[in-house]
Amino acid sequence: MFQAMSAAPTRADLTKFAPIQDECPIGEAARASGVSAKMIRYYETIGLVRPVTRSAANYRSYDAAAIQALRFIGRSRALGFSMDMISRLLALWQDKVRSSADVKALALQHVGELQERIAELQTMKAAIEHVAEQCHGDHRSDCPILDELKGPSLAPNGGRP
Repeated sequence: MFQAMSAAPTRADLTKFAPIQDECPIGEAARASGVSAKMIRYYETIGLVRPVTRSAANYRSYDAAAIQALRFIGRSRALGFSMDMISRLLALWQDKVRSSADVKALALQHVGELQERIAELQTMKAAIEHVAEQCHGDHRSDCPILDELKGPSLAPNGGRP
């Protein structure tokens, strides 16, 4: 199921990342996790990942656990989970006495949200296809697509004198 995704590393891709022996700077953490350094900083800013240790030169330093959490976040984002849901999933992942029913409930909630989004996208697609069928697509300047996007006239009598 997860292998079809290309936005974030798959389980097979994760074996390609170099193992982290001790701690590493943000650039190496980005490469090892598949999450950009910019996004790593953002996740720290919003509290999604715990603050990391800093070197004597004040550089961020990431251990294997931090990188695993970043991989978790990246994979969750690739699957379309919201930041709020990722935060809740992270908490459940780190809670060793959690109930898998709680995790499943979040996953199924996300599936429902995805189904709603798919329905919205299908409605948009149908509307665009409909107006595209009305367009001659030739040298004429009149275009039903642009007319539809413009919407009804705001002038009295449809803008006619």
